[in-house]
Amino acid sequence: MKLQPIMTVDELNSFLDTDFPQVHTDGKVFAVTGAGPGFATMRLDPNERHIRPGGTVSGPTLFALADVSAYIALIAHIGPIALAVTTNLNINFLRKPEPEPLECTCRILKLGKRLAVLDASITPVGSDELVAHATATYSIPPR
Repeated sequence: MKLQPIMTVDELNSFLDTDFPQVHTDGKVFAVTGAGPGFATMRLDPNERHIRPGGTVSGPTLFALADVSAYIALIAHIGPIALAVTTNLNINFLRKPEPEPLECTCRILKLGKRLAVLDASITPVGSDELVAHATATYSIPPR
């Protein structure tokens, strides 16, 4: 599968700002950092709202990072289709993430006309130690 993104990192961040501003409810903690053939990367800079007792990034925050990253990887390759929606997302929490910046790399495993299957790996920025791994399926609306 030879996928090429059709949106740039700047266009993807702009799309989040204009079409999905809810992602910035807690301030700009999510940012698209890369897009390439079959993948996209995002960064999360957690704030106090994202930390749970015990000093770790919360599970719902990691889930959101995986989900938004999958959405960005998909639209980077199909264009700014706001109504592409998650139909399934499974996540495994593997290690306690420290309250520090995290990066999610999301790869497209299959891109069909109506469904896409993606894989998301979350690590601390600058590390390759997985803290969470997710798989997602997205429904793509008919054109």
